[in-house]
Amino acid sequence: MTEPFLAELDVYVKSALGRKARQPVLLDVRHLTSLADAFLICHGTSNRQVSAIAEHIQRDLKKQGIKALSVDGLKDGHWVLMDYGHVVIHVFYEDTRRFYDLEGLWSDARRLTTASLADRVDEPEPEDDTDIDETVFIE
Repeated sequence: MTEPFLAELDVYVKSALGRKARQPVLLDVRHLTSLADAFLICHGTSNRQVSAIAEHIQRDLKKQGIKALSVDGLKDGHWVLMDYGHVVIHVFYEDTRRFYDLEGLWSDARRLTTASLADRVDEPEPEDDTDIDETVFIE
């Protein structure tokens, strides 16, 4: 992997992390499709956070002279698709990300690690509460 390519992609990753995008995954799809060179997939834990992440990415990249070709889904906040030509950013609501499983769909794509991804300490995911024994009292 060439360093300039990873450095260029890191700009997009940093922008997503600037609004606390959760579990970012960067996929190299150059040899799998002509749609883009890379997919950045991340999520937020609410519709508002998804929209805020996408809006932050758009503003931050625009300040750096990088304009989106197209942005779809910003108002709904379930799945925002941001097309930057060679990079496509998917910002999901957490459940929507799990449902569509783009990482599984593009499992042949190589996962990339940029400097920002390597340096970041991912926040712990909330524990699954299915094993919690809750007693509800109704009067």
